[in-house]
Amino acid sequence: MAHGDITHIDIPVDDLERARRFYQTVIGWTIDEVPGYEGYPMWQAPNQVSGGGLTAREDGLTHPRSYIEVDSIDDTLSKVEENGGRVVMAKAPISDTSWYAAFEDSEGNQMGLYEGVTETN
Repeated sequence: MAHGDITHIDIPVDDLERARRFYQTVIGWTIDEVPGYEGYPMWQAPNQVSGGGLTAREDGLTHPRSYIEVDSIDDTLSKVEENGGRVVMAKAPISDTSWYAAFEDSEGNQMGLYEGVTETN
């Protein structure tokens, strides 16, 4: 059974430094580069729970995308396709213990999936 928690939100941007300054100043997020993920600054909300990344805007990612934690990306993507959705990004590794993917739901919204162990500092 899927966990169903939102674990990460990617925000597509055209200028990483401009977006970093904006969210730090306006919202108060901490935004830092994480070793091994250079060029993908990650943000953390003051509650130390909510977080995500600032990523380059691309054809497949033009609006913020929330990632849902699931027990099995493979099983979830199968259910997506069985229920009128489509896979927009196949399962790919983040680390040795975590993976991600993306799908479009039956209404045309893009969502991401996350499976694995979240590494904490």
